[in-house]
Amino acid sequence: MYKHESLLKSTEAQQVVTVTKTSVSFAITSIIICFITLHFCPSQLRAQLGTTPNIKHIVVGRCYTYTTLVNPSLRYDCEEIWRQFEEAVISHSSCNVTVEDYFHMFNAMPQIWPCDNFLFWSKTRTLMHSYAAVFRHFWTLEDTLVGYMFNDLIWCGQEEDSGFDFSSCPEWSACRSHPVYSLWRQASQNFAEMACGNITILLNGSIVNAFNRKSMFGSVELDSLDPQRVNYVNIKVVTSLDGPHIESCSQGSIVDLIQILRSRGFHWTCTDNDQTLMVLQCIRNPQHSSCQTCANTLLNRNGLTSN
Repeated sequence: MYKHESLLKSTEAQQVVTVTKTSVSFAITSIIICFITLHFCPSQLRAQLGTTPNIKHIVVGRCYTYTTLVNPSLRYDCEEIWRQFEEAVISHSSCNVTVEDYFHMFNAMPQIWPCDNFLFWSKTRTLMHSYAAVFRHFWTLEDTLVGYMFNDLIWCGQEEDSGFDFSSCPEWSACRSHPVYSLWRQASQNFAEMACGNITILLNGSIVNAFNRKSMFGSVELDSLDPQRVNYVNIKVVTSLDGPHIESCSQGSIVDLIQILRSRGFHWTCTDNDQTLMVLQCIRNPQHSSCQTCANTLLNRNGLTSN
């Protein structure tokens, strides 16, 4: 009997060890899979992101901040804007929210922008914000009420029930009428249609197709510009300090952009050596060799010498 009990306990112990090893092995395998997913399959992870948590509080809060601190001269009903936005999104499936569905929301938040202050960009987001911060008279889409409220947020409705889907939203490429894309498309069109006077466009000369016809600027904003309202289109091509120097005013897709502007009757200028854009990059990386050369040039121009 004692031998039987001893044998039973020994068997149970072996089973516990086996289960423990299996659990540890499963845990290690899960960690490895998670690591691989995070580092090598980021697009799959992004596809699983749902509506931004607390989106109502964020959107309405930004609206009140904008009308109270950023542009206190404006008067909007922030709760009504949210209601129109919510109705546009949750009353349709996640891949079937059109530009027209946001019609009432945009009507609830009309905005007029002053001429000569419009700044457009493509693939130059970080530098664009620095440039706009230095020249504070510039207006970007993100400086408008709609841009301020919805910047960097994600949203979509549920396929079955009414409400936002906080677990998973499709990628833009998976939808013909993505709820996020449709809103930004209409916002971009409105912004470009209002553009007047001299406008500025920042493009990235360190990539192929700095001007891309499939981008929001190339497919929406450019076609919405009115040559009767815009005096000059000032193109500024900026390359990274480390290069590569792929496109310029006389090379690559920038030439295609200039041809389109000419065909539509726009007056234009183009520069690919703007010193302000160089200085803004050098602020982030002052030890770069290009920045040292730029500093010496500026000092010599002002009759000074560097130590």
